[in-house]
Amino acid sequence: MFHLAVRMAAHRITALLAVACAVLGGATLITATGVLAESGLRSHLPPGRLAGADVVVAADQEFHPSGDLPIALPERATVPARLTGRLAGLPGVTAAVGAVDFPAALVDAHGRVVPAGDDPGTAGHGWSSTMLLAASHIEGRAPVGSGEIAVDTATAAAAGVEAGDRVEVVANGHPAKPYRVSAVVGTPGAGVFFADDTAVRLSDRVGDGPRAGTVDLIGLKTAPGAADRVTEAVREQVTGTGLKVVTGGDRGNAVSPGVGAARSLLILLSGSLAGIVLLITGFVTAGALGVAVAGQRRDLALMRAVGATPRQIRRLAAAQSSVVAGVALVPGVALGYLFAGRFHDVLAQRGVLPSELPLTVGLLPALATLVLTAASVQLSARAAAWRTSRMPATEAVAESRSEPRTPSRARTRIGLLLFVAASIMSVVPLFSRTVIGASATSLAGILGAIGLALAGPALIKALGNAAARRTATGVSAPTWLAMANLRAYAQRNAGIVSPLAMAVVFVLTYTFAQTTVMAATSHDTDTGTLAQYRLTAPALGGLPDGTLTAVRNTPGVRAAAPVTTTTTVWQYEQFGEADTESASAMVLTPDARNVLDLGVQDGGLDGLTGDTVAVSSDTARMRGAAGIGSRVHLVLGDGTRVVARVAAVYSRGLGFGPIVLSRDLVAGHMTTDLAQSVLVRADGTAGAGQRLATLATAHPGLTLTTTRATPGGSDTPPEVWINLVVIVVLLGYLLLSIANKLVAATAQRRTELAALRLGGTTPRQIRAMMRREAAVIAAAALAGGLLLSVLPLALLGQGFLDRPWPAGPVWLLPAAALTVMVTAFLTIELPTRRALRTPPAEVIRAQ
Repeated sequence: MFHLAVRMAAHRITALLAVACAVLGGATLITATGVLAESGLRSHLPPGRLAGADVVVAADQEFHPSGDLPIALPERATVPARLTGRLAGLPGVTAAVGAVDFPAALVDAHGRVVPAGDDPGTAGHGWSSTMLLAASHIEGRAPVGSGEIAVDTATAAAAGVEAGDRVEVVANGHPAKPYRVSAVVGTPGAGVFFADDTAVRLSDRVGDGPRAGTVDLIGLKTAPGAADRVTEAVREQVTGTGLKVVTGGDRGNAVSPGVGAARSLLILLSGSLAGIVLLITGFVTAGALGVAVAGQRRDLALMRAVGATPRQIRRLAAAQSSVVAGVALVPGVALGYLFAGRFHDVLAQRGVLPSELPLTVGLLPALATLVLTAASVQLSARAAAWRTSRMPATEAVAESRSEPRTPSRARTRIGLLLFVAASIMSVVPLFSRTVIGASATSLAGILGAIGLALAGPALIKALGNAAARRTATGVSAPTWLAMANLRAYAQRNAGIVSPLAMAVVFVLTYTFAQTTVMAATSHDTDTGTLAQYRLTAPALGGLPDGTLTAVRNTPGVRAAAPVTTTTTVWQYEQFGEADTESASAMVLTPDARNVLDLGVQDGGLDGLTGDTVAVSSDTARMRGAAGIGSRVHLVLGDGTRVVARVAAVYSRGLGFGPIVLSRDLVAGHMTTDLAQSVLVRADGTAGAGQRLATLATAHPGLTLTTTRATPGGSDTPPEVWINLVVIVVLLGYLLLSIANKLVAATAQRRTELAALRLGGTTPRQIRAMMRREAAVIAAAALAGGLLLSVLPLALLGQGFLDRPWPAGPVWLLPAAALTVMVTAFLTIELPTRRALRTPPAEVIRAQ
């Protein structure tokens, strides 16, 4: 069987080339998606400043919902400081360090802020943390008292200081204070090191504050050969406490939970891509195999006539397709790994992922691609050969040169049911003004395109009959032949129209869904932001103490309020089952009502005190938070479980997120309690803006910006670039596969064209006929794509923008139409010209 399959494949190179291209592109996309998913699950950050620790004890920075993947928690959870002494006494432990981290930055002699370490928000440490570094050269001595520091080499070079110099330091929001540099630590990016007692005081680990008596993590150094024994002993000590013991490559995840949480983005990204990638690759592969097997119906029918069983026919078709798929699979997998690496670089350049987070390159994506591709090819090939294999031999031979007179009723009905399902799914944006609701638009379009592929033969045949009835009796021969082919070969034409229509649907729905969400989000944000200015201090790790008071005392300022963002996990019941969802959340105070208008429908932002939250109306409706006074179960960014009361319900959830937390609720549960920004509402005069600019200049590290989006795309969210890359790649794959399929379908008509020439049709008339067919195919694909897109996009626009059309570039539709027309004409015209070069008698003889 295998030998026969190889020999048959050798005689159908053109048709099977389309299969090879479909498998090649599909394997590339599936492998790349798998690499992203595996990296999200298994990738680890480099150990960095914990490279010298053999064992690390830290809080579990993941929330583990029942029956689902863990959710990363980006805010640093703490460890009891008293545990450090207990672990230091374990046999084999040579040193135990309770590390504390806090914001710190240097101010050079010119008054410019020099960010310290890799993350200014956690750049400050105690001197004992140097024991957790990998072997590092230290020039100088340990800092002593509250007036000395040590800095890493990169920070020292940037600030222009060395051991013995004096430099100002802003630590954890305290005013800049002069320190003497006692040492330079030879580990770039390590940060600023204070005396241990000073670090404990600056990080608010004393007194009765929420972080008193805690450390961020505990690093242990062990005697040679004792690491495994110490690890087991430490695990016994922390059993039941919720703490994690990590070694080896896992240490990097403990360095910075906020950076490590970026791994969850890879999981979400690969999950969102997986559905659309599998749908499109399956659709394209099945279409290419359908064309390939259709070109061999005569061979398969003759085999049935000489005694081959239906099962053998299907096995032969599947084996032949598997041979071709196997040839294309290996380079496709290799390209998938390369594409995943390049995609990772794009995400890092756009700031979506930290550059230090590596990809995990393993065999699992390749194995998954092999299984999925093999299953898709086998199923599609057997389905394509099903009708021929089941027919009586005489009927199979008779039908090998024609198509069934009546399209399959079951296939048509399934296609019509998919149309209905797509229409129902299109309604989702009217009831869910969220990103998830908008994603239903793209899925509805793709579902409708699959329905068109199934119901296409019946629709094309009906279209051909209608066109034939309206065609004048005196039309030219090419036109009459084109109309006749449209009616007689409805299944073949539907197989060409459907992928072109899918390309139109994909481009329109996927692109306009993104641009419409962007427009609605921008409208919510612009309308709801009353403040004209935003004050930040990224190089300091947060706004220094006293900044809010200074801003409010500035003449011309009417209101100012701090704004911070964090992550929260919402636990709720849906359809009687427990569910969880992670989302970004703003942290506000009651004063925010003077700088933000969230479109409050019930309650008010002045109620954001204590354990309270505000929720968007869409979120409240979907998650059962009925209204004011309702209780919601949340997990804060550091893993703390809280029960909060709903103090307000607002309508602008798309622009400001599904939930807002009160500052009192998250106090002590964030990596730093410093505010990330202050929104300022001024009196609108130029003088107020100038005075705010003077204030920012007088305080090193402060940055003043306006709250309005700047032209030129600098404020474009990184998600837009991700979606743009996805659209371009998938569209390129679709168009390449469609072009190969059209070329193969046209090349298989050599016998038909030769018969026309023997009957007296001139090459010029044949070219005219094929051009008319190309025009009909392009028009049908555009009409089908537009009809499948208009309802989802109209309902999307109505739900998000209160108008029955989406937001987006007006040139997209004519560009899509031009692409479809060029693809249809070139992929039909070129193979036709090539087929006409061969004398018709030779073509007939070869058959």
